[in-house]
Amino acid sequence: MQGRFHYYEGYNMKEVTFPVRVMYELGIKTLFVSNAAGGMNPEFKIGDIMIITDHINFFPEHPLRGKNFPTGPRFPDMHETYDHELINLATEIAKEKNIRLTYGVYVGTQGPTFETPAEYRMYRTLGGDAVGMSTVPEVIVAHHCGIRTFGVSVITDLGGFDVPVEVSHEEVQEAANQAQPFMTEIMREMIRRS
Repeated sequence: MQGRFHYYEGYNMKEVTFPVRVMYELGIKTLFVSNAAGGMNPEFKIGDIMIITDHINFFPEHPLRGKNFPTGPRFPDMHETYDHELINLATEIAKEKNIRLTYGVYVGTQGPTFETPAEYRMYRTLGGDAVGMSTVPEVIVAHHCGIRTFGVSVITDLGGFDVPVEVSHEEVQEAANQAQPFMTEIMREMIRRS
């Protein structure tokens, strides 16, 4: 896909996650997701590629709310939402290609504003390493469907530190564009080896 439906654009969760439902019906077994995210981990730098190891869902509407689709149980277990084997494969490939990776918990929020300094600090205190406005709903639905999921965040800005950093949409896009070739190289090789 090129792009996605965002909750902040006014779509409801059924619409946001509809493409994943279509992918499931088409027989997709593995889903790769990527996003641009604000980094809260002091170890991170702009342009880092963060492998998502887990997430925290701050969306006001849950994508599985309502009648249960028969693709999965009413109350799905979320312990390994991001596939460990795929994470290990990406790690191996990045080492071979000398690509820096970071790892962390992605916090999904509704947007469309970037976070305040206090919000960045709160999300970090709660265990988040990066924050963004997508990914979590699609991943929840994919997991419910039994689709293996691998997620990557490109750290496009930093927040929650002592010195406030203003961010613009243009700066976020520029950082994402610089990291994209490395992310693509890892994902292409993962597909080749799978």
